[in-house]
Amino acid sequence: MRKRTEKIIQISDEIINQRTNIEGWNLSIDNLRAIIKGLHSLLEELRDMVSNIELKEEDEIYFFKEIKPDILSKIMYFQNVYSIELNQPYGDVNSKRSYYSDQIQRLQIFFEKNIAFYQYYRSNSTNLDKLYFVRNHFDFNNLCLKCISYDRDPKFSTCFDHKIATIRSNDMLQIYLNNKIYSMNNQVTVDHVHANLPSNLFKWTDTKSAAVELGYAIYAKGSINNGNADIKEIMSYLEAAFKVELGDYYRTYLSLKNRKKDRTVFLNSLIDNLVKKMDKGDQV
Repeated sequence: MRKRTEKIIQISDEIINQRTNIEGWNLSIDNLRAIIKGLHSLLEELRDMVSNIELKEEDEIYFFKEIKPDILSKIMYFQNVYSIELNQPYGDVNSKRSYYSDQIQRLQIFFEKNIAFYQYYRSNSTNLDKLYFVRNHFDFNNLCLKCISYDRDPKFSTCFDHKIATIRSNDMLQIYLNNKIYSMNNQVTVDHVHANLPSNLFKWTDTKSAAVELGYAIYAKGSINNGNADIKEIMSYLEAAFKVELGDYYRTYLSLKNRKKDRTVFLNSLIDNLVKKMDKGDQV
């Protein structure tokens, strides 16, 4: 069964990756709906697989602690993003920033109310796994009041798998909301930098990942202000100077960092092209 369930996890990642990209997830309403629909189908496949069979205790713990929360957390995350984006207020940057900050505060409230379970889960504890992740240990009517409707089936839930899914979803949502706030703050910075630049016709026409690679190289070398410019300042300047939106450049950087081969494609191409030009003997 583990091979089948792990294959479903792989498919869930493929569903998400088909609708997103490394330079900032393209979370349009249509994409969100498609992702949620695809993930729901996988959750139902898991339900059919597990609901009416008896598992070995270790397999049951593994399923309800690892496999189901993986799929369920993704569903919860994208549903939350869908709801947040549909209900965001019209208005200026300050009202939207306040709205996203309020959403973060709600995550903090959940954390404070469930801090004991957070500590258990974060510390990789296992001593209570038989209670938390084996079915039929608790009264659903009292314990699962806040579980979503399709997760109130005692044959397919222990309630605590729902809590793990919520923790994972909230972790992703925290990043999403922080990026939203950062993006708004960054746009204010970019507008300020742009207002103080002379009018120019320069526009970045290479890939965004190439610009991110360049920015991080400048930061790593400490080539600006004797190394005292932080990465945010460098990226904001590149965005303003070359009229390019880099989005979640840290996520792009992580993708570059995790490449198995040639992590500095753009910088290597700069060297190659400059050497070729020098070898030609061009004066300019």
